Amino acid sequence: MSRPIKATVNTTALTHNLQQVRTLAPTSKVWSVVKANAYGHGLARCYAALAATDGYALLNYEEAILLREKGVTQPILLLEGFFKPQDLELIDAYQLTTAVHSDWQLQALADFPAKHAISVYLKINNGMNRLGFPPEAIPRVWQQLNALPSVGTVTLMSHFARADEGVDYIQEPLRRLEQSTATLSGPRCYANSAATLWHPQTHHQWVRPGVVLYGASPTGRTADIAAFDLQPVMSLTSEIIAIQNVAAQEGVGYGHRYRTTTPQRIGIVACGYADGYPRHAPTGTPVSVGGKLCRTVGTVSMDMLMVDLTDCPDTQIGTTVELWGTQLPVDTVAEAAGTVGYELLTAVTQRVPFTLIV
Repeated sequence: MSRPIKATVNTTALTHNLQQVRTLAPTSKVWSVVKANAYGHGLARCYAALAATDGYALLNYEEAILLREKGVTQPILLLEGFFKPQDLELIDAYQLTTAVHSDWQLQALADFPAKHAISVYLKINNGMNRLGFPPEAIPRVWQQLNALPSVGTVTLMSHFARADEGVDYIQEPLRRLEQSTATLSGPRCYANSAATLWHPQTHHQWVRPGVVLYGASPTGRTADIAAFDLQPVMSLTSEIIAIQNVAAQEGVGYGHRYRTTTPQRIGIVACGYADGYPRHAPTGTPVSVGGKLCRTVGTVSMDMLMVDLTDCPDTQIGTTVELWGTQLPVDTVAEAAGTVGYELLTAVTQRVPFTLIV
C-alpha cells in the first residue's frame, strides 16, 4: 500500500442492518438499494452480504448485469427506468424490473415484442416533482400498462420528499396516494429509508431502504437513528504522516485560512479531497486520532489535511486516524462540513484502497 489511507467495508454490519430493516417492516418485502456502486461501498463487495434481500434496486444496466452474472436471481429494479426504447432488449434479456414514469415509455412498451413479461413499477409524482405521473393520471396509466402483452406485474411506486421531517409531512402525500389509487389493486412500494424507519403506515408490500443499510441516517443526524441499532458499514482511516510545532500567529495550509493564536502541535494526515474528503469542511470538523476526538484546522488539500494535536500529546507519526466510521459517525462529519453522509460515502475516490471485514 503506497499510502496509509484505506476504506474498510464491514459486510457483517451490512447483513445486520438488512435484518434490522426486516424487523421494522416484518410483513413487507425489501428492495435493497445498491445504486451509486452500493452508496460508494462497492457493489461487487456488498451484494453477497445482502443475499437475504427480496430484490436489489439500482440505476445502471452495467450494475444490473453484474449482479445477474454473479448469479443473483432475485428481482432487480431500475429505479429511473429505461432511457431509450432499445433499452428494453436488455431489460427483457436479463429479466429486469423497470420503473415507468413517462408516456413515451408506455409507447415503447406497447411497441416492444417482449419474450418475457416485464415487471413494471408505475412511478407516481407525489410532490417530489422529479419523475412520475401526476396522481390523477395513475388510474389511466395503470389500465394502459395492464392491457399491454409485454407487461407483467404492475406495482405502484412513489417517493416521499420530506419523510425525514416527521409525520406531519407524510400525512398529506399519503392521503393523495391513497385517493388516487383507491380503485386499483396490486402491490405498492412507497417507503424510502426514512419512511421505513418512522412511518409504518407506508410500508405496504415493499419497502425500499437505501442509506440505512449502510448505517447512516436519512436526516443526516446520527442521534436520530440511535434507537435502531444500525451499524456503520464503511470506515475511512489513515495515519499521521508528519507533525509540525507551529508558533503563535502562524498560518496553516493554503490561504492561511487558519492562524494559530498560541503555539500548537499540528498533525498532517494522508487524506485529502482527491480521496473524497470534502474540501469545504471547515476548521473544527471532527476527526478521531488514536481514538481521541480532535478537530481539523485550515483548508483541506488535495492529498492532506491538518489536525490540532494540542490535546493529544502522545500522538506520534503513524498514529491511526479515523475520518469516519465506527468511532466517528459519517453523519457527524458531514453535518460539520455542511453536507450529508450520502455525499461523503459516495464520494470516496478510486485511488483509496478498500478492504473487507467479513
